[in-house]
Amino acid sequence: MTTLTAMLDEVAATHPDVAARFWTESETITYAELAAASRAMAAGLVARGVARGEPVGLLCPNAPEFLTGLFAVLAAGGAAVPLPLPMSGSGSGGYARKLAAIAGASRMRRVLVSHRFGTLGDLGGLETISTAGPFAGGGPLPPVGPDDLAIVQFTSGSTALPKGVRLTHRNVVSGLLAIREGIALGQRDGGGFWLPLFHDMGLFGTLSAVLIGIPAHVWSPLSFVKNPGRWLREFAESRATITAMPNFGYDHLLALVEPEEAAAYDLRHVRIMFNGAEPIRYESVRAFTERFAPAGLAPEAMFGVYGMAEATLAVTFPPLGRPPRFDWVDRDALAGTGRAVPAAPGAAGARAVAGVGRPVAGVRLRIVDPATGHDLPDGAVGEILIQGAPVTSGYLVAGAADAAAAAEPFADGWLRTGDLGYRRSGEVFVTGRSKEMITVRGANFYPQDVEAVARETPGVFKGRCVAVAAPSGEEEMLLIAESALTGPDADALAADLRSRVGAELGLTAVTVHLVRPRSIPRTSSGKVQRLAARDLLSPAI
Repeated sequence: MTTLTAMLDEVAATHPDVAARFWTESETITYAELAAASRAMAAGLVARGVARGEPVGLLCPNAPEFLTGLFAVLAAGGAAVPLPLPMSGSGSGGYARKLAAIAGASRMRRVLVSHRFGTLGDLGGLETISTAGPFAGGGPLPPVGPDDLAIVQFTSGSTALPKGVRLTHRNVVSGLLAIREGIALGQRDGGGFWLPLFHDMGLFGTLSAVLIGIPAHVWSPLSFVKNPGRWLREFAESRATITAMPNFGYDHLLALVEPEEAAAYDLRHVRIMFNGAEPIRYESVRAFTERFAPAGLAPEAMFGVYGMAEATLAVTFPPLGRPPRFDWVDRDALAGTGRAVPAAPGAAGARAVAGVGRPVAGVRLRIVDPATGHDLPDGAVGEILIQGAPVTSGYLVAGAADAAAAAEPFADGWLRTGDLGYRRSGEVFVTGRSKEMITVRGANFYPQDVEAVARETPGVFKGRCVAVAAPSGEEEMLLIAESALTGPDADALAADLRSRVGAELGLTAVTVHLVRPRSIPRTSSGKVQRLAARDLLSPAI
């Protein structure tokens, strides 16, 4: 088994002139330049006292210095800790507290900070090192082995007590090889990604391209959010064959690229469009593949997957060359009895659950009864457990009490993902998160079912809404929906939402809260933060 640094050295030797292009920054770095620059920076980090196994923060935008800093930390024998970026150019008290929490969990003392950032203010007493250097040094670099810690990946929902996923070189290399095999990644491919590099899908997607020696095209997340049409034009121009984003990204493109404009984008070269990191919606997939069919996009390019940071991203992939698959099941039976009972497509009370294929190379998967741990038969919903070479062996956490909590997700060597799903003829179907299942007056409800009803209601801003459980002890569902309506119009919308949810789901114990457009919080990958959304209402509940 090799290491990430050895893989970069091999790529630099065999594909020295292939490059990563950062479109938003109008900068390019070849893989030979990346290897040389990262080793020079690594020598400087060692001279500064960075020790083997030491976690070093990485605070950089989607720019060349992120990759340089990442490989520099690895070559210095350290473990890279990609950090979320501040919301503005200056540090805030909240951001400093978040970094302090991550530093406490990871035992981090130093942070590599992009030279593009001005003064960030207090970063919780952490030593900051500019990526601009200077990096004096020249001594030997320490040996790095497959079982050395490589990356500490804090999940995008981390809060006051964050947990960092521990990933060794062996974990990451195994995960990258699984991705490579699962999509038959080859020298004719190229990757194009806008997700933040500190997020697992953005990071490992980009590394998949870099470490096989094919072009990597990278944009900033803000460039995609502000102007998805421009991003799509540039992505088409790049001739990249692979991209990845959560379902909301495809919705965003649908909302802002009109049908009559779609044919102007040449997408014939696109081979894989990963759809993951949040629930995959049938309506989104159908609309997207139909909208961009005139651009030459093949239906089988839409690639619904299941993954997580704990598995170095990939857990299950569908077979290549197959159009998206959805299993239509009875919604009430799914939530109430935990059985995926087949239903007619589009029928009243039917729910489409995306098929995400089978486990990737090196990953084993079980679906078990959460209460007994026993494996369940096809069609029975249970908790998804995973194991294998790409899967983390644990977390970095702050404090002894949290360490005990971090060990809880493991059962007899299997990682308890907290995700619910079932198998059908060997294929995995993910139905939701166990902690997000909501019980109201003895009946179980998936929040996605409530949101599906609300999303289509006129007056809800771009269909943006989230369903969450009421505070502990209250048998009630909270539906939070974004809307620009005010006064009597807002009251009418709230009444309409209650009526529709009651009629469709038989759920009458629901309270509707309307919030201003774009206020429901999301993670860096665009996933709705359900508990944080409920916090918006804290003065009222």
